[in-house]
Amino acid sequence: MSALAVVGAGVMGETVIAGLLRGGWSPDQITAVDRYQPRLDEIAAKHNVGSAPLAKAVAAADTVVVVVKPQDVAELLPQVGAALRTGTLVVSLCAGVPTTRIESALPAGTPVVRVMPNTPAQVDAGMAAISAGLEAGDEHLEFVTGLLSPIGAVVTVPEKYQDAVTAVSGSGPAYVFYVVEAMIDAGVFLGLPRDIATTLAVQTLVGSAKLLDESEHSATTLREMVTSPGGTTAAALRKLDDHAVKSAFIAALEAARDRSQELASS
Repeated sequence: MSALAVVGAGVMGETVIAGLLRGGWSPDQITAVDRYQPRLDEIAAKHNVGSAPLAKAVAAADTVVVVVKPQDVAELLPQVGAALRTGTLVVSLCAGVPTTRIESALPAGTPVVRVMPNTPAQVDAGMAAISAGLEAGDEHLEFVTGLLSPIGAVVTVPEKYQDAVTAVSGSGPAYVFYVVEAMIDAGVFLGLPRDIATTLAVQTLVGSAKLLDESEHSATTLREMVTSPGGTTAAALRKLDDHAVKSAFIAALEAARDRSQELASS
């Protein structure tokens, strides 16, 4: 029976644990680790999984999933490395931390897979991009794909793309929420009650995403299908173009990518 330790029991750590359980893992196979004992007790009780000090959990695990903030990596990884057994797979969900940095703190030969998830994983609609480190093979990528599949879609990318992935899907939910927030505020400005404006905007987002996902047409084609010549949508899109909204989005994602690169080199 494979054993797995989840180091970091915050929101994403709990999301991974819950997804594993939905994916068929037994609570007996999962051990949670967190330096904040009340949070650890909460997770263990809520999901009926084990909890243990870091060294004990890591030493017993076949796979260690590290889900901590990037600023905590320097202190944590040597502790993980000191307890690892030979051949244990390390899966990192630490934003912006390259596999070379992780590998340098672990025993030589340790397979590492880097993951960039996003917050819709909390409702099993996440998008995760995974990349292999120097010692990770196809079997490790396949394992991690299966590990994360219960909480959303998974794609494999070369690690050089991870900063762009961070900009598009890692930070992407914030852009979507920002647009929906603007639509709601606009609805209120146009005279709608805020609860009605919220319902209209949120369901429009949900329906549009579902249509785009299930349609054979591209986003451009679907947008054109809504845009009648001389109509209301055309008038709205003309204003967005006047304000260079598309260019602003591209610039915003470039800034997110650049910041991801800065964090990786710090």
